[in-house]
Amino acid sequence: MARGIFDRTSVERYRVGRGSGRTRTRAEHTAWGAIAILSNAAPLGLGDVQTYRVRATLREIIEPTELAIRLRDRATVTTWSGHRSVITRVHEELVVPGRQRLGLIEDDAIVDGYIHTDRIANLVRRFRLVEDTTGSITLRYTGMDIGFVKYLAAFNRTLAAVDAATSLDPRERAVGEQTLASRLELFRENDRL
Repeated sequence: MARGIFDRTSVERYRVGRGSGRTRTRAEHTAWGAIAILSNAAPLGLGDVQTYRVRATLREIIEPTELAIRLRDRATVTTWSGHRSVITRVHEELVVPGRQRLGLIEDDAIVDGYIHTDRIANLVRRFRLVEDTTGSITLRYTGMDIGFVKYLAAFNRTLAAVDAATSLDPRERAVGEQTLASRLELFRENDRL
């Protein structure tokens, strides 16, 4: 791609992931802690003070779009393309929260999941993936313990909803935002008790 030229998909992805205003994001481990708290799970690696601050912030958030933007630093999101024969094998190496948990249909030609930062270079090399803003493989790499990410992905729909809330597909984004709104409301109700 020529310097200074942007393709439409990357601009749209940036707009959806960043929002229109200046929203303060959470550090990676704090973002994962917020997802754990919204999932009604114990956060990993947060002390009492950090947990208190995250809970206080979550009580103040009303809009699910703001929540999704604040949680964007949980992982670095990149899109790739590769031969269609590697889709299933790449899928097997990722933690995939699963669109079907939100009532969305899975597409076998698309992969979207989490991988630890230390493993992404090896995966890209082995499967000869090429970075491509319109690719069908979305790799979300994070330094968080991947076992904990897997636990949260299986625990309930919160992580899948956070991912969906920043989708380029308007229907998927609406489903993710609706689920996040419900999680925020449930959190506020339970937090008052």
